Amino acid sequence: MSTPASTTSESQSDEKPVANISLESITEGENSRGIPTTKFLDDIETFANSFSPPASPELLIGAYSDLYSKFKAYEQQLSQKSATFREKLPEIEKSIALVRHLKKKKEDGGSVVTRYNLADTIYAKAEVDCSQGIVNLWLGANVMLEYTYDEALTLLTSKEILAKKEFKEVTEDLTFTRNQIITSEVNISRIYNWDVRRKRANLATRSS
Repeated sequence: MSTPASTTSESQSDEKPVANISLESITEGENSRGIPTTKFLDDIETFANSFSPPASPELLIGAYSDLYSKFKAYEQQLSQKSATFREKLPEIEKSIALVRHLKKKKEDGGSVVTRYNLADTIYAKAEVDCSQGIVNLWLGANVMLEYTYDEALTLLTSKEILAKKEFKEVTEDLTFTRNQIITSEVNISRIYNWDVRRKRANLATRSS
């Protein structure tokens, strides 16, 4: 059954305007990689009244709760990246050390005896001829390429430098994000307590 036009018009006119709380209004700037900085609410009442109409506690809590959820999701992504780098960097460093060892053996005119995996818990010995000065590197996506020792060291060293740089940035962003999570939590708690105090004061005024 359709709703009478007059009823719809009355319900729309009864709706009160609400404050528009944007991301920019609850943050202040961002770090060098674009992660927003949570605005700490020192004076909640002044902040609420800065909107037109004034923002309700429910709206403020909702806005900071959304921001908190976004930071938590970003924290998870950064934690996964950090774990990847913690696994990746030692592998690169180990590869660099191995290529340097092979290069030294070549310069000394020697060879390397190693073990390779045939199957689970089964290994065989092999002698590596270092005189050719060639090594194969896995590049990912099932791709392996042949390099000279010097080429391999250049490639691996550049990868190590880049990985360390990115790992440093991820670590900084993770610390920064966790600080924003804490600030968001504090703001939510302070808004809630401010609302409770305000309601108690209004109740006491009515009772007097």
